[in-house]
Amino acid sequence: MKTTVYVEGGGTGRALRQACREGFGSFFRKAGLDERMPKVVACGSRTQAYDRFRVAIGQRPADFIVLLVDGEGPVKADTPWAHLREREGDGWARPADAADRNVHLMVQVMESWFLADRECLASYFGNGFRANALPAPQRFLEEVAKADVERALRDSTRPSRKGRYTKGRDSFALLRLLDAAKVIEGSPHARRLIEAIKERL
Repeated sequence: MKTTVYVEGGGTGRALRQACREGFGSFFRKAGLDERMPKVVACGSRTQAYDRFRVAIGQRPADFIVLLVDGEGPVKADTPWAHLREREGDGWARPADAADRNVHLMVQVMESWFLADRECLASYFGNGFRANALPAPQRFLEEVAKADVERALRDSTRPSRKGRYTKGRDSFALLRLLDAAKVIEGSPHARRLIEAIKERL
């Protein structure tokens, strides 16, 4: 059985989409999936990811097809599909061929994962990085609001050697370096994603 993950991210340029694939590939390898690595498809926008997922899951019933998108805010619904159906701006229906295990959220945004590995952030941004500008650690990464994550990355990195965090330059480079175990420990949604893929191997 082949596993393919349709992920939000990568924009429209070839280089950024390659960086997205490599970033998630590294994360999955560190999470213990190196023997049967899933294929990562960088889709650009969240809507494009959903559309490509819908086509793939209808055409390849023998494969394990996964949709991975940002939660874009607190996840209060019982399931990711319910969240994506109820969230203003999405309103996505679950395809007939999709189950709960086929959809997963990076909550509230992918950058939330970076907060699990503060040593990685400090090493990557170098001198001038202000760790005290990061939010106080929470029980789960999901509890940190999207706006707080974005503000913390901006404020903590602005005086650093690399300068202020920018998504295009830094997001997938950081994803490649993250300690996946720390992310999985700090995020029930990340743990759910890895466990779902492992179960299908």
